[in-house]
Amino acid sequence: MASGRPEKQAPPEIFYNEDEARKYTSNSRMIEVQSQLSERAIELLTLPEDTPSFILDVGCGSGLSGECLTDQGHYWIGIDISPHMLGVAQERDVEGDLIQGDMGDGMPFRPGTFDGVISISALQWLCNADKTYHHPPRRLYKFFSTLYACMKRGARAVFQLYPENSSQLELITQQSMKAGFTGGLVVDYPNSTKAKKMFLCLFAGGTTQALPKGLGTEGAIDMRKNEITYSDKRERIKNARGKSLKKSRDWILEKKERRRRQGKEVRPNTKYTGRKRKAVF
Repeated sequence: MASGRPEKQAPPEIFYNEDEARKYTSNSRMIEVQSQLSERAIELLTLPEDTPSFILDVGCGSGLSGECLTDQGHYWIGIDISPHMLGVAQERDVEGDLIQGDMGDGMPFRPGTFDGVISISALQWLCNADKTYHHPPRRLYKFFSTLYACMKRGARAVFQLYPENSSQLELITQQSMKAGFTGGLVVDYPNSTKAKKMFLCLFAGGTTQALPKGLGTEGAIDMRKNEITYSDKRERIKNARGKSLKKSRDWILEKKERRRRQGKEVRPNTKYTGRKRKAVF
């Protein structure tokens, strides 16, 4: 129901208070869904394989989507309006740089900075007028026009969103096209009430690009079977790229080495690095 939507209850910087931020990041189901959406958004970016990219995460929250970018070897900057969500991200020691800001005020980055942009469950917030001077079409245009400027030509921006209705979706797409983007909507599992997900896939100039196809759009497909296939494919791709399993010794060593390159203080490697501790009873 529309009344149960978070953006209908309070502005994001108020709704995502300290309690809500911690609850959001400690909910295992929420983490799983956020990770799945983030990985799908990254897939739609079609980034070059085996080459680190510099990505902007709009509405990064506590850094769940940023962790997916890190796991795939990319560097990222996250921007979010909620200081409490960013505080949780800092506590979780995410590797991306974090900025507090309202996306409706525009993106404060230099032209041609980013190789790609992702955003999970954030864009629909711009359709609300939380303050008397808020004008949703103007804020959307401000966001998209400044976003277009800070992206490299030919780069993609992928927004997973929950539009309230078709009018809201039309408003968002109109303002993005007005700002110079091309592209359109990619819908995964359009015939499923539960699995259906929408991704606005935008192209920032460059050569003409074909809009990706949504998952589960070719005939009658068993959703559970398709989801397993997609997960297996994703795992094969990770293995082919030589990515280490998360939390393994190799994964920890790779993470520490990245931090050293970033100039951060890291504990020295020892024979105990990554070793599982015995359970204490």
